[in-house]
Amino acid sequence: MNAQQIQSFFETLRTANPAPQTELEYASVFELLVAVLLSAQATDIGVNKATRRLFAQANTPEKILALGEAGLCEYIRTIGLFRSKAKHLMATCQILIEQHGGKVPNTREALEALPGVGRKTANVVLNVAFGEPAMAVDTHIFRVSNRTGLAPGKTPLAVELGLLNRIPQEFMVDAHHWLILHGRYVCKARSPSCASCSVAALCDHGRLQLKLA
Repeated sequence: MNAQQIQSFFETLRTANPAPQTELEYASVFELLVAVLLSAQATDIGVNKATRRLFAQANTPEKILALGEAGLCEYIRTIGLFRSKAKHLMATCQILIEQHGGKVPNTREALEALPGVGRKTANVVLNVAFGEPAMAVDTHIFRVSNRTGLAPGKTPLAVELGLLNRIPQEFMVDAHHWLILHGRYVCKARSPSCASCSVAALCDHGRLQLKLA
């Protein structure tokens, strides 16, 4: 994709969805951090089902710690890798209380120092909670970036850096959401909906499919 195609690509996505939002449910920055931490190798739907129950009882670091690790596991056992996630979340809550006054920090360094919080999770929190132009590359964004020719790369970091370099600044804050939603519902892994895709004519893969049709 060239610069003009990229501009048109995001203009089209913006027109269709001017204010995209994460599909994870949360009511505070801490709840967002918890939801994203739990979402690794899990669906947003599955995480939301668990956190609705959890947050009704424990939605602060202090309340999570009061549950105890075994108690926390009872709320999140339907989520993949729930035991390790519970261990990480308990440790993260302890650090938030001891080092950050119970608040979620707003720097990459501090976020990535929290147990269970890697670069992708930190990017989501920085982007969604603090409005920073960060790009969290999940499987959807990795696939869309490579398939469309938007920012090809062999690793998530390579794709992330490519996206940060190629996406015009006016789209950066919302680009993460547009790309995830596009990958989740249109540019799907096994059966991309090229025939009904609004940006197919701008996409390397889509243009090829349109020629073959």
